[in-house]
Amino acid sequence: MANAPMKPIAALLLFLKFCMYVIVLGIGGWAMNRAIDHGFIIGPGFELPAHFSPIYFPMGNAATGFFVTFATLAGVVGVASAIAGINHIRSWNTLIISSFRCWSCLDPHSTCLGICLQRN
Repeated sequence: MANAPMKPIAALLLFLKFCMYVIVLGIGGWAMNRAIDHGFIIGPGFELPAHFSPIYFPMGNAATGFFVTFATLAGVVGVASAIAGINHIRSWNTLIISSFRCWSCLDPHSTCLGICLQRN
């Protein structure tokens, strides 16, 4: 193939992308765990707070819950995109490039969705 010398560069960029999304998943998982551990205590005899939100985070502002939720979703889509990229690099032919392109176009859009919802 004419673009065979690009295979190591593509593998390096794919590895960096995978690492970035694993870091996003780690931070998002930590934030969700902290929100679950330090959230509202609701049980018999307790009333809901006045401004109760099912996505309540004890840190940040009111948009933090949505941002962490969508960032974690974008991390999952990004890791799935990296797995599709690993499959493409492993076979390195033009028959499966369409699935790789589909995932590669989907994960930046899901990342932008999480960022844009924060700005509301």
